[in-house]
Amino acid sequence: MAASLMKVGESRVWINPEEIEKVESAITKEEVRRLIHEGVIAARAERGISRGRYKARFQKKSGKGSGSKKGSRRRGKSGWVAKIRSLRSQLRVLKTKRVITRDVYRRLMPMAKGGAFRSISHLHEYLESHNLARRR
Repeated sequence: MAASLMKVGESRVWINPEEIEKVESAITKEEVRRLIHEGVIAARAERGISRGRYKARFQKKSGKGSGSKKGSRRRGKSGWVAKIRSLRSQLRVLKTKRVITRDVYRRLMPMAKGGAFRSISHLHEYLESHNLARRR
C-alpha cells in the first residue's frame, strides 16, 4: 500500500525498524499516509548507472594531450563540409574578382568536389603552378 501511495516499487519502500509496531497496526490508507509524512515509511533513492568505469577510463586518457595525437585534426563529415564550403566560396570569390576565368572555375569546381585540394592555400599553389591565374 505504501509503494502505491509513494508511486515507487515495493523494493524501494523503507520502513524504520524501530517503528515496526506502528506500521503493523496501520490498516487504512490514511494511517499509512500519516506514517509516510512522519518519516516512518520512506522511499529509497533510485539506483542509477554507475559511472565508476567511465571515470577510471577518463582518468587514464587525461594524460593524452593534443601533442600525443597524430594525424589531421579535421575528421569525419563535419571536417569535410567545412573544407569544401571554404574552397567553393574561395573559388566563387576568385571568379567574381576575375582572378580566374569561367572555364578555369568550371574545371576547378569538380576537382574540389573530388578532394584534389587539401586547403585554400593548396588551391592557390595549384593555380600558380599551372598558370591558371590571370595576369594583371
